[in-house]
Amino acid sequence: MLYHLENLKKESKKHHGAFSSAPLFSPKGKYRINLVGLGDVGGTLLTGLKLLGSDVISQIGIYSPGDITIRYEYEMNQIGYPDSQNSLPEVIVFEKEDLFDCDLFVFCASRSVPALDSGIEDVRMAQFTANREIIREYARLARIKGFRGIFAVVSDPVDPLCKVAYIESNTDEAGLFDNRGMHPSQIQGYGLGVMNSRAAYYAKRETKFHTFLTDGRAFGPHGKDLVIANSIENYDDELSKELTRLTVEANLRVREIGFKPYIAPALSSGAISLLLTLRGEWHYSSICWGDVFLGCRNRMTEVGPVPELLPLPELLYQRILFAYQELEKIV
Repeated sequence: MLYHLENLKKESKKHHGAFSSAPLFSPKGKYRINLVGLGDVGGTLLTGLKLLGSDVISQIGIYSPGDITIRYEYEMNQIGYPDSQNSLPEVIVFEKEDLFDCDLFVFCASRSVPALDSGIEDVRMAQFTANREIIREYARLARIKGFRGIFAVVSDPVDPLCKVAYIESNTDEAGLFDNRGMHPSQIQGYGLGVMNSRAAYYAKRETKFHTFLTDGRAFGPHGKDLVIANSIENYDDELSKELTRLTVEANLRVREIGFKPYIAPALSSGAISLLLTLRGEWHYSSICWGDVFLGCRNRMTEVGPVPELLPLPELLYQRILFAYQELEKIV
């Protein structure tokens, strides 16, 4: 069974059948990035983009309430090589009205992050109610500005927030869905990259998981319904579910020792995956599959994101389908 869009589309026409064509992604060398939200994740992601993105980034704009933007502009622009002071992208502070004057908009804003002692197991979904209100505002602004770049969602939970952004940008003032906002191919969620890296972390340490390093894959949402496959060629359902559990619970191990697990997500899911997107290279992110945004390995092209096509074992496909159906229930 092939892992492709038709497997999961179902009733997608009711949402985006009226679009004539997807906006084009035109490789042009370097891009302008605007980033909203400079908390733990946003600040770390910004650092990664600054250090790693000189080949594809011309400028990084930052926006966040308070004086933290001034601090980051000040410090980021004091990072450089001794004999090549202009080699790293410049960081600038921009105003809210200029949010979508860019090629890539990165949403890192978050209103509610559960405390370490909250006892909440699914921290990502606990953030959904608060963060969906924030992303609505930016999705509507993207509509007003006629934004046609990439709208990247990094705040949790990325998959449902992508769908909220899509719906809100295509809803008029009367509450009617009119297909006049962002195309679904413009919106991507960046949460799966770190799950792939966490699975690789365990695969490097336990021999029974070693096949993941050469033939494994990650699918689905950045959360409890994640799907890790130990191997595509030699899929083992029980082994894959065990590795999935370890991967899903990896953030809890960091929280247990008193820290918020944001460094790996900000860099693996955020900075690295965003840069691979701009380079047109394979990466993990959530893209539109019919009625939901669901994570897979894909790459950006001139006609939008293109998923990797793979022959999937039936048991693996059923796990992915279950994750899809659970995401449908959220938004």
